[in-house]
Amino acid sequence: MFIDRARLLVRGGDGGRGVISFRREAHVPRGGPDGGDGGKGGDIVLRVEGQLGTLSDFRFAREMAAEPGRPGAGRNSTGRSGADRIVRVPPGTLVIDRATGETVADLVAPGDELVVARGGTGGKGNARFATSTRRAPRIAEDGGKGERREIDLELKLLADVGLAGMPNAGKSTLLAALTSARPKIADYPFTTLVPNLGVARLEDRELVVADIPGLIEGASRGLGLGEEFLRHIERTRLLVHVVDASRPDPLEDITTIETELASHGRGLMERPRLVALNKIDLPEAREAAPRIARALAERGIASVAVSAAARQGTDDLLRQIFAGCPPREAAGAQPARERRIAFAGGARDWRVKREGAAFRIEGDRVERLASGIDWDSPDASAYFQRQLIRTGIERELRALGAKEGDTVRIGGLEMEWSEGGQDE
Repeated sequence: MFIDRARLLVRGGDGGRGVISFRREAHVPRGGPDGGDGGKGGDIVLRVEGQLGTLSDFRFAREMAAEPGRPGAGRNSTGRSGADRIVRVPPGTLVIDRATGETVADLVAPGDELVVARGGTGGKGNARFATSTRRAPRIAEDGGKGERREIDLELKLLADVGLAGMPNAGKSTLLAALTSARPKIADYPFTTLVPNLGVARLEDRELVVADIPGLIEGASRGLGLGEEFLRHIERTRLLVHVVDASRPDPLEDITTIETELASHGRGLMERPRLVALNKIDLPEAREAAPRIARALAERGIASVAVSAAARQGTDDLLRQIFAGCPPREAAGAQPARERRIAFAGGARDWRVKREGAAFRIEGDRVERLASGIDWDSPDASAYFQRQLIRTGIERELRALGAKEGDTVRIGGLEMEWSEGGQDE
């Protein structure tokens, strides 16, 4: 099944929790801290695979999650990092951030990778909080939450040449005549339902040719199937307009398709164009072809009379197609690189807000610290209080009207605010 749009919810793995642990050692308070850090959560990574041609892998898979990091352990042992989740996509995939509507990446080259959801960082173990005055810290951090994003994937085929035309104009048959493609062809009274790709060869050159499902009047406004597939010829370098020359008014058909291309925009009318007057094996088409060719020449449009079914004139058309698509300038091979989405965000990573009669402190770092602290330890509680003062959170609470006895929530914790600090 050809699928060229998909919506995904992607979640990076959560970071592992740092631990509170002490080793046994003489003359060292409580043996000395040796709690290790948690492991980093895995990332969600899109990777371009040249063998893929559709987004059909996402027909049923709508959510992707990476592996979480493992918690740390004693003896300064760091937890294992979570494995990245590699998601394969075809060349030509656009990645759109649904929160902003911004296109954040255009994945074209096989091997390109894009991290769309980063895994959370591992929490620090208590060994990280030891100082000359804090010899036995009962302080650790919970792991960071993995990023959670909703993205749209949109496929635009990577083809040099696009075959466009009315339904049943013979595009699929022409594609088979020009390339090694073998699309399903029959005497249908309607258009094919999916784009087909083929590779045309002439001497030592190759071009990718795309057969776009037939267009009808109003396709650019969403009528019929055309609007769904017009975008697949946006990347092409040459458009071949396939016309059934046996129809009553082929010139009117050409005008209809030109109007739809112009309405779709995105530079389609600026593409070089070539008209293939098809089905000249039929008497009425053979008689009409010279007249149509003269009318097109007056508009400055080149044409070639062909019969895709009988393979007449297709060699001449192939030569003109290659002439209209000169070789691309050779570009030095560049190694695939990881690219990261830069989401907007301020320097301050926390905020304080009212929640009914209570107050809530939100922020990755402060929530992780609150979750990892041993609240039975006065030293750990005092450390957390100093962090609230240092970051400005305490000042923000006071500005919002926090007073003695008010409830303050941080993550899953609920505390009572006091002028001298917080009590759990």
